[in-house]
Amino acid sequence: MGGLDDTQPQPLSIESLKKGEYPGSDIAIEQTLEPGSNYQRYIASYKSDGLKIYAFLTVPNGDPPAGGWPAIIFNHGYIPPAEYRTTERYVAYVDGFARNGYIVIKPDYRGHDNSEGQAIGAYGSNAYTIDVLNAVSSMKKYKDADPNSIGMWGHSMGGHITLRAMVANKDIKAGVIWAGVVASYPDLIARWRRGTTTPSPFPTNSTRGGWRRGLIEQYGTPEENPQFWNSISANSYLTDISGPLQLHHGTADHSVPPEFSETLTEQMKKAGKDVELYLYPGDDHDIPNNFGIAMQRSVEFFDRYLK
Repeated sequence: MGGLDDTQPQPLSIESLKKGEYPGSDIAIEQTLEPGSNYQRYIASYKSDGLKIYAFLTVPNGDPPAGGWPAIIFNHGYIPPAEYRTTERYVAYVDGFARNGYIVIKPDYRGHDNSEGQAIGAYGSNAYTIDVLNAVSSMKKYKDADPNSIGMWGHSMGGHITLRAMVANKDIKAGVIWAGVVASYPDLIARWRRGTTTPSPFPTNSTRGGWRRGLIEQYGTPEENPQFWNSISANSYLTDISGPLQLHHGTADHSVPPEFSETLTEQMKKAGKDVELYLYPGDDHDIPNNFGIAMQRSVEFFDRYLK
């Protein structure tokens, strides 16, 4: 069983994320797409860990406000990397923010669609979180964006990434998470319900749950090595979170238990941090029956903290 190296943080740890450097790059426009209702749509790219990462980018029409447009880093949930396409899925979600005066960038995590690198998953590696932190730095350089008004939105696996990014980086002023995998690692190990008919949000390169087995083999169980498991959990670092959170969850979500969002809400309150939780009775993982009100609440939340 491995332990924690006192001199070098374990690569999956929050301390490793905190100590990392995320210079990002200039955002390059790769392709101009058909415009939205009141905004422009592009395929863009930026650099992360030396990799070229592609992204879906929207920019409002007209002259930006004096300080620039507020921006949202949009972290998508699990889609099999071989099936993922930049401009497919989440179209209505992105539009909800784009037509309300936000620059939106939806990174294609490494190994997704045309992005370079390997799609190694969000739970056994910090790689995808590193990609979105470099998106934050890149957006801070973008000419029409307000570098002091950057928020982050995440769904499912993207919620896990959002929470990790927000405890590691102070540039993210507010976060909204829908149906997020926002439990601590010990809770993910203990409370994950197997055998559902919905695809697991915990894919790996090999078999489902591979990250669990690998970490337990190397570090022991959460009971045997709580120091390690707490060190990789964003929930252990909520006093460091960079801004308020708004959480949304359907009570009939069979992919990610709504208890994950309920527990995070209590943990945020205990840490003295601002948090809102909206539960949608009978709604499922994508909150389709309450999409309109959930999106309205999300836009109003970002308006409050980013505009």
